[in-house]
Amino acid sequence: MVKVEDSIVARYESHGHKFEILMDPDATERIKSGEFDIDSDLAIDQVFKDARKGDKAGDEILKEVFHTTDIMTVASEIAKKGQIQLTTDQRREMLEKRRKQIIEMIARDSINPQTNAPNPPGRIAQAMEDAKVHVDPFRSAEDQLQGVLKLIKPLVPIRFEKAKLAVRLRGDAYGRIYGDLVKTGFIQKEEWGKDGSWMGVLEIPAGIRTDFMESLSKKGKELIDIKILKSF
Repeated sequence: MVKVEDSIVARYESHGHKFEILMDPDATERIKSGEFDIDSDLAIDQVFKDARKGDKAGDEILKEVFHTTDIMTVASEIAKKGQIQLTTDQRREMLEKRRKQIIEMIARDSINPQTNAPNPPGRIAQAMEDAKVHVDPFRSAEDQLQGVLKLIKPLVPIRFEKAKLAVRLRGDAYGRIYGDLVKTGFIQKEEWGKDGSWMGVLEIPAGIRTDFMESLSKKGKELIDIKILKSF
C-alpha cells in the first residue's frame, strides 16, 4: 500500500459536494479503468470530503451522487471525472519517471537503421528535448509512444525490429539461464538434444541484442552457444 505521505489527491465535485481519494501516483490509469487493487493503489480505502483533514464522506452522500458506496466504483469515478492534485515535487518526479520509461522503451525495441546498432538512451533523450516533446505524467508510456516517435524520427533514425537467436545450453547452464530467456524474450521453439543439451529459438527486441548476448555468454561461459539467426 502506498504511504499517505507519498500519495496524491484526486478531487471531484458534484451535487454541491466535494470528494477526494488518496492514491498511488503510478496507479492513475488503473484506477480510471476500474481495474485496481484497493490495498496497493489507494493509501486509504476511504472517500473523503477533505482527505488532508481526514473528513470522510458519508454513505448517504455517496449514494446520492454515485448511486453506490462501493469504493472501487466511486474511486474510479473520482479519478475519471475529477482533477489530480500534485505538489511541484510530485509532478516533477512523475514527469521524469514517465520520460525515462518512454526512452527505455524506444532504446530497448529499436535500432538505428543506418548502423544497425541500438539507439543510445542519451541520444533519444536529446532528440525528445530538441523536438520539445510534451510528456503527460498521467498517461502510460505505451499510450504516448507513437506520438513521441512522430516528433523525434526526423531527428534520429529509428526502426523497430526483433532479433532472433539460436541458443544452446549444456550442463547446469539450463538451470541458471533459462529463466533469463523467458523473462527477456519469447521462445518460439525448443527441444532437448540427444546429448542432454537444451536448444531453442528466442525472439528479443533488437535494441538489446548485443548487451543480452554478452550477458548470457558471461553467465553461461563455455556451456552456452548463441547464434544470431536474423532481425526482422
